[in-house]
Amino acid sequence: MATSPAEVQFPAQNFDLALLSDAGTERDKNEDSAGDFVENADSVVFAVADGLGGYEGGEVASSMAIEITLRTYRESPAAWGPARRLYRAVQRANINIHNKALSVPELRMMGTTLTVVAVENGMLFAAHTGDCRLHLVRDGRITQISRDHTIVAERVRMGLMSARDAREHPERSVLARCLGHDLIASVDRISMPLVQDDRLILCSDGLHGVIEDHEMEKLTTDVDAATACRRLIDTANQRGTPDNLTCVVFNMLAPTGHKSVVGWRDRLHALLIRRWAPRLIAKPSASVGRHPDGR
Repeated sequence: MATSPAEVQFPAQNFDLALLSDAGTERDKNEDSAGDFVENADSVVFAVADGLGGYEGGEVASSMAIEITLRTYRESPAAWGPARRLYRAVQRANINIHNKALSVPELRMMGTTLTVVAVENGMLFAAHTGDCRLHLVRDGRITQISRDHTIVAERVRMGLMSARDAREHPERSVLARCLGHDLIASVDRISMPLVQDDRLILCSDGLHGVIEDHEMEKLTTDVDAATACRRLIDTANQRGTPDNLTCVVFNMLAPTGHKSVVGWRDRLHALLIRRWAPRLIAKPSASVGRHPDGR
């Protein structure tokens, strides 16, 4: 079920999870959506979507993305495993959004970002398209483990622009990928082991646009997931974020059977480079979306 705007906390033996979405300081409507599906004490799925295409279109697209993705995941065979279940669910949501945009003239430009995460038996699996961000906090350090699918982010990865300049660029929210604009969505798939005390922070650009990574780490330290979400949203609103904003905080409470090895950040960086380097020279997708504020 979509939970936008809403605050939900899920006490469980092995994890602590909370979601919070807010219209922000300058919007009348919230085009972000978020939702979850708790399968059992060792398995949970959560997602954030940020709609585009105008107020009605963006709200419809993000809500559809969350509802269809979670429902399809829930109804798929567990024997497929989380990675396959996630990918199939996201592609089903994309097809439904694409078809609705074609059939309803008022919604013809709608689309949405989507980042959906499954944690099962101590393993993280994610499917991601757009510019919501997934962060991992481990041993007091925060790392972004998703990549932004924006034109500006591509320039940063190619060395054409600094990350500092990208944060203030007027076109920083122009998307190179989203759901709904193509019949088959281009989706990044991520998997990695988690360890006890790992923290995941998933948020839309209304939040990460005004709160830097090191601030997210500090705001979510030594508190439960619900308090962490409230701190993030309140801080972003105090800074006058111009966009809707949504966050999910997940704390891994139980031992997972995995170990945090020395040099894991270097290994993660190497994995991301191997996975994404071939794509950096590719042309941006022909379907380019823009958030409704025109940035």
